Amino acid sequence: MFRKLQSMWDRYEELTAEMAQPEVSGDYTRLQTIMKERSRLEPTAQAYERYRELQRHMAEARELTEDPDMAEEARMELADLAAREGPMLEELKMLLIPPDPLDDRNVMMEIRAGVGGEEAALFAGDLVRMYQKYCDRGGLDLSVMELNDTELGGVTEALMMVSGAEAWARMKYESGVHCVKRVPVTESGGRIHTSTASVAVFPEAEEDELVIRPEDIRIDVYHASGHGGQGVNTTDSAVRMTHIPTGTVVTMQDERSQLQNKAKALRVLRSRLADRQREEARAAQDADRKDQIGGGDRSQRIRTYYFNHDYVVDHRIGLTVPRVQNTMNGDLDPFISALRLAEKTEKLRSLHE
Repeated sequence: MFRKLQSMWDRYEELTAEMAQPEVSGDYTRLQTIMKERSRLEPTAQAYERYRELQRHMAEARELTEDPDMAEEARMELADLAAREGPMLEELKMLLIPPDPLDDRNVMMEIRAGVGGEEAALFAGDLVRMYQKYCDRGGLDLSVMELNDTELGGVTEALMMVSGAEAWARMKYESGVHCVKRVPVTESGGRIHTSTASVAVFPEAEEDELVIRPEDIRIDVYHASGHGGQGVNTTDSAVRMTHIPTGTVVTMQDERSQLQNKAKALRVLRSRLADRQREEARAAQDADRKDQIGGGDRSQRIRTYYFNHDYVVDHRIGLTVPRVQNTMNGDLDPFISALRLAEKTEKLRSLHE
């Protein structure tokens, strides 16, 4: 472990020195590459330096225990330093876990109303707004690519793109079935209903990651429509793209240009197919699918929002967070932080098996 940490520290120092060289600072592309690698190494390098500094202080304290005049004070300091050593080692172990290469990818999110009729659509709309608020407060950018809404303000289906630093690393845990227990606005008798909405999250695929043959795609065009099916334009700008071998269908009418809608639909289709390949490969490697924390099984109920009791439960890790409205206002950090820690802990355990 320490050999690897020293190697990462040496590389971090090497990159820091390179950045100061005139020929590098004048080469924007090279500088950006160096800065990106250095930024990736920085948390581990800084944690390792703090650990080395602790070891130096511990060595000095041990020497002072031999001095009769300083022995008692030195032993107290040594005990204090030793208590900090364990947590530092755990931090370093966590930092050595290989990062997910997809962590910084943009994210596609699909939200669909599930069981519960109009209340399920209203809940799906609440989830769309929840993610918008989370992205606003977390420095991520969320854009709605496609949205089918209802007259009461609900959403039957939404497709969104999330971009920004660690978009996939933060959003991947949201994939699954979300459940709500509350009195719907459509309920006149005050009874609590249970409704669901499904969330599918997958990283955007790179253009060269998956090749889609033109002959495998069927494209249908039609008039884009608005509320109640009213035509919002008189040209065939909306696109329905079907991947014939898998039957995967993407519809897009967000843009006024048919060409732009085709380009967006192709991005979504490529990402869906690449995600499908990753899921199949993951299933082949682990037929039992024991670890669902990182992937977020989309058929699995992952979270329940208890409006009647004013708390939210994440069923994957047994986490209960009070004040459901805070969560609906975009405060997802308690869940995401806990899930990231649980995933890292599981990976660390797997490394030692």
